Amino acid sequence: MSPNAAQSTNKASRFNIRATSDEKQLVEQAASSTHMTTSQFVMQAALRSAEAVLADRARFVLAPEQWDLFVAELNRPARVIPALLDAAAKPSPFNDR
Repeated sequence: MSPNAAQSTNKASRFNIRATSDEKQLVEQAASSTHMTTSQFVMQAALRSAEAVLADRARFVLAPEQWDLFVAELNRPARVIPALLDAAAKPSPFNDR
């Protein structure tokens, strides 16, 4: 959800955070300089940060040459690994007996 979308919906939940006086003053100054309330400023910054963290885990970008190598690895035939075959042949310790 983009910061603008969050601002246009009804707000029913709260965040409570603690800050030092210096931290609070810095955030208030930054909010004021961008003509936002402190809550709007903190929410916008938190949403941007959350989106960046989650995008980093759900999406990755490669140069075209690296992408071609990646796809080639995905498309190559599977190797038979005897130790994995042995492990797969054993009964699972998680099944009911």
